[in-house]
Amino acid sequence: MARTGVSDSKPLLDLHKKADDRRAPLRTWANACGPIDRWQPVEVDEPKMAPVKMEPEPPERRWERRLSAQTSDGIIMGFHEDGQTHSDDVVDKCVEERVLLHPRGLQSLHSLQALVPSLLRREVELALETLGLVWDRAFAWDMFLVMMRTQTWYSFPSADLPRHFTDATRAVLVDWLIKVHEMMHFQEETLYLAIHLINRSLRQIKVSTANLQLLGMVCLFLAAKKEECLLPEVSGLCYLMDHTYTRHQLLRMERKVLCGLKFDLSYCPPLHFLVILTSVARCSVKVVWMARYLLELSLLEGQCVVFLPAQLAGAALCLSRQVLQEPPTPEGEAAWCLASSIHVGSETALLRIMHILAKAAAKAHTRETCATFIKFSSPETMNVSRHPGLKNASALLGVCT
Repeated sequence: MARTGVSDSKPLLDLHKKADDRRAPLRTWANACGPIDRWQPVEVDEPKMAPVKMEPEPPERRWERRLSAQTSDGIIMGFHEDGQTHSDDVVDKCVEERVLLHPRGLQSLHSLQALVPSLLRREVELALETLGLVWDRAFAWDMFLVMMRTQTWYSFPSADLPRHFTDATRAVLVDWLIKVHEMMHFQEETLYLAIHLINRSLRQIKVSTANLQLLGMVCLFLAAKKEECLLPEVSGLCYLMDHTYTRHQLLRMERKVLCGLKFDLSYCPPLHFLVILTSVARCSVKVVWMARYLLELSLLEGQCVVFLPAQLAGAALCLSRQVLQEPPTPEGEAAWCLASSIHVGSETALLRIMHILAKAAAKAHTRETCATFIKFSSPETMNVSRHPGLKNASALLGVCT
């Protein structure tokens, strides 16, 4: 493969900057949502339903928002979006199945159960507005609901690759793309979309080992077309591959990928869920950078493709807090407890992801695929990849369990 140097790391998305100081990736959020076919007619003023009434929702509902514990795409575990409480048996069931992103979860805070839906909605809307990701706050919560529902559309049933590819080969390709992405100063969403397109292409189209690098560059090029304002020249992409492939071969592979994916490039990356969770949980800058580092390490791990984006983001943030062990504050603990009410999967799945990320972080500095380690070892990223707590895998796994 062509070797490409890694340029100096640039700040990814500073949560503490004002919205006017950042370029708002509006197209990114529009692309991530994809088509929706379950919306309901708009009706603002309507009386609330009785708490235990089980009749179907009237057609005048603004959105399909009753997120009961029995539905598979529930967003708030154990709560209704409109603030209504469940019956006692349903609440008990939800307490048993709640994911413990926070060590104590919400079990000891039953008095807050009726407040969580409205508080969480307010925090999510405020987070999206503060991050400059929406222009109109009125649509922020609806956008978040769409993200939670559509993330399951492009999940993979297994991590198996075609017989002539291995996880090691895939990791080498991803590591090289991280270097190219960093050198070209693309947005972080471009990298996550490119890796997702690679994962789909390897399973849906026939690609030889000799054309694996070409496939990776084409997926990065397609992701840049979706996310970036300025695009590189095709001849420049061929130069980055040491002219191993011609311009005609690159464009022909691009057509092959687009046809194989049926021109569907929509994807809601875990980075979006991470920035929302960190904003709602009032995380410090170092916790955010550590979570971003762990989340990017998941791109190198082939077994992480079976997990949902929200699960990857939740596990990375939880492990980041465990590693750094920052002194808690009352306001921070309350905010984290609120963020932990977001439905991100089972506790078993989160612990499994945390184990994978902990092992990857422990050996990141010794692997040949160390582009992410170098990227997050700069002062701009607070040297999070060199944190001493990441070197001892057994200690990290002990904390996670």
